[in-house]
Amino acid sequence: MRPAPEPPAGRLPGGAQSAGAPQAGAPPGARPPEASPPGEGPPFEVPDGYPVAGYRLGAFLGAGAWGSVHAAEGPDGTPVAVKLLGAARFSPGQRRTVALMARSEQRFSRSADHPHLIRTLAVATVEDPDHPGLDGAVALVMERAARSLQDVLAAARPGTAVPGAERLLAEVCAGLTHMHRSGWVHGDLKPANILLMPDGTAKIADFGLTAELDGTHAYAPPLGSPEYVPPEWWSQRTGARGVAVRPSADLWAFGVIAHQLLTGGLHPFLGATARARSLAAQAYARGAAPLRLDEALPPRWRPVVAACLAPGREERARADLDALVARATARPARRRRRAAVRAGAGLLAGACAVLVLTGAPEPAGPGAHRAPPPPPGAIPLPGAIPVGSDVPVAYRGMIDTAARRCPEPEVTPVLLAAMLKAESGFDPNAAHPETGEYGIAMWTPAVFEAWGKAATHGGPKSYLDPGDAIAAMGNYVCWLDQQFKRAGLTRDLPALLAAGYRTSDKTVEAAGGVPERVRPHVDKVVRYLADYGG
Repeated sequence: MRPAPEPPAGRLPGGAQSAGAPQAGAPPGARPPEASPPGEGPPFEVPDGYPVAGYRLGAFLGAGAWGSVHAAEGPDGTPVAVKLLGAARFSPGQRRTVALMARSEQRFSRSADHPHLIRTLAVATVEDPDHPGLDGAVALVMERAARSLQDVLAAARPGTAVPGAERLLAEVCAGLTHMHRSGWVHGDLKPANILLMPDGTAKIADFGLTAELDGTHAYAPPLGSPEYVPPEWWSQRTGARGVAVRPSADLWAFGVIAHQLLTGGLHPFLGATARARSLAAQAYARGAAPLRLDEALPPRWRPVVAACLAPGREERARADLDALVARATARPARRRRRAAVRAGAGLLAGACAVLVLTGAPEPAGPGAHRAPPPPPGAIPLPGAIPVGSDVPVAYRGMIDTAARRCPEPEVTPVLLAAMLKAESGFDPNAAHPETGEYGIAMWTPAVFEAWGKAATHGGPKSYLDPGDAIAAMGNYVCWLDQQFKRAGLTRDLPALLAAGYRTSDKTVEAAGGVPERVRPHVDKVVRYLADYGG
C-alpha cells in the first residue's frame, strides 16, 4: 500500500494552481480554502436557471478554491461563462482578497480589449438572503471557451508538438504583448488560463491577479502557480500592497508554456512534482544547474524560450528578443513577416509570430534532456519496450508516455512494464480485496486519489482506468527515484523502486535497501526487466 504524497496545491479561480500555503508575509486570510476534488460538484448549490446580472446559469463547468464556473446564457441566448467567487464560507481576509481580485479583473477588462484576451462582460455582487451560500458572491460574466491549453497538454504525446502549437503561441504572444503595452501584468499565466474558443482561437483568461504597472512593476496578492512563476518570486517580500510583479514574470511563464506546447507537455525544469520542478528552476537561477531545453524543442524556438527563461528578471527584460526579431526579419518571406509583426502588435508577439513563419535556424545547444519519440522503423530509444514482447500493445503508448515524463534515467518504459506485469499481469480488472488494491497498477483507491491528482492532467481520474493508473504509477515511481537519491540510496535503483512501490519510500530507507518481505516480488520485477532487455 503506497503512501500519499505531500498535500496537493490549493486552487485559485478558474482552476489555477497555487503554491499551497501563501508566501511568508502574506496578509491574513490570503490562503484559499480547500478546493473541491476533481469531478465533484460546485462548492455551493446553484439552482438551474438562477439569474445573475441578466444571465441565467446552467450547467456546472468546474470548481476552484474560491468558487465555481457555470455555463450561462444571456437574454438573446448568447452563451457565456459565469465565475462565482463565493463569500459565505470565507474569512474576512479571504473576502478582501476575493474583492480585490474581482475589482482587478473588472478594471482590466474595461481598459484592455484585444482579440486574444477573454472579455469580462459584467461584474455583479449577488444579493440573495434566501440562498446563504450565494449571498454576497461576486459574479464575473465572461466569454465562454471550448477548452483550455491544459486540456490540450493532457492529451499530448511527450516529444511531439501539440497540433497548431506555433499558431497558438503567436496568438498568446499577441494578447500578452497588448497587456504589457497597455500597462498591465497578468501575474498568473499558465495553460489553464489560456482558453481555446470554439473556432480554436487562443485567448488569455483569468485576470484575478492581473495588476496595473506603477513604473516598472505592479503589486498583486502573494499567490501564483509554482510551475510558472519565475525564480525571484520565491524570495520576494510581501508588503502592504502585496508582492511586486513585473512583465518579466509573464515572459518566464510564456517560456515555460512554449516549451510545453512544442515538446508535448514537457516542462523545461523536470521533476516528479510541481515543487520539485520549481526547485529545479531556482537551482538554475542560482547558477547551480544549466538550462536544459528538450531536444524536441524546434531549433528556431530555442532562442525565444532561452530568452524568456533567462535567470534574472533584468536579463529577461533586456533586448534579447530584439536580437531575435532582427535575425528573423533578415530572412526571406518579408511580406509574411510584416503581417506576423502587425498581428503581434509588439515586441514579444512579433518575435514569436515571426519565428513561427520564418523558421530561423538555431543550434540545438548543449544539455537537451530527452529526445522525441522515434518514428516508425527507427532504432528504439534506450529502455523502450521491445517489439514482440508480451506487453499488450494497447498499453505501450501509455507506459512510454508515463516514463518520458520523468527526468530520471532509471524510470524507463521497460521498468514500468516489468512492474505492471509483476503487479497485475497487465490485467486492468485485477483485484486484491484483502489488501484493497485494484486495477492494472494495483492502486489502493484512497492512495490513488492523492497520486492521481499529482499527475499531469486535470479532471476526474479512476484507478481502474489503465491510462490514469499508469500515469499515476509513473509519477510516483519518479518521485521515489528522487527521494532515494536524496537519501543516498543509489545502488540497484530499479529494485529499490519496485520495493518502494510495493511498500513506501520510508520503509525502503529504514531497511537500507529492499525489505526482505517484498524480496520475492522485487525478484519478479527484476526478472521481467531482464526479459525486456532492461
